[in-house]
Amino acid sequence: MDSGLVMYEEEFNKISAVLNRLRVDASAKIVFLIDKNGQQIAAAGEIEYVDTTSLASLTAGNVAATDGLAKLIGEKEFSILFHEGKKDNIHISIVGQRLILVVIFDERSSLGLVRLRVRKAASELERILGEMEQKALEVGAEEAASPFAEITDEDIDALFSE
Repeated sequence: MDSGLVMYEEEFNKISAVLNRLRVDASAKIVFLIDKNGQQIAAAGEIEYVDTTSLASLTAGNVAATDGLAKLIGEKEFSILFHEGKKDNIHISIVGQRLILVVIFDERSSLGLVRLRVRKAASELERILGEMEQKALEVGAEEAASPFAEITDEDIDALFSE
């Protein structure tokens, strides 16, 4: 992720559970979470039918281009994007100013239902992001308090050269 946060298995499982629940609750085909660099974090649904790498990078590019459009007209960002197709639709939303949540759905669902369910899922994802940030701070503090923190490469070299 952009901030260099480390995602542990526990957070990944929580994020996956949120995406799976969103897919079911919104009657979506695919739900994706990517970072703004276009790296896939997690996905749920019928992903075997989609080139996930291309979808992730093109979505990130779409969000970046739309951010440029927003700035041109004096907006901070457009936090929600929607693309309507003949069969499938794509709902894209920014989560916590650093992640992109993508929901692909068809006629089995509606934009209203997707927006409602995305709002709930986004707040859960933001809470998990907050937990990840807190854990990163705690791990950083533990590493700083480590008795090995003040040992330098020179100390190690000196130890083995004696």
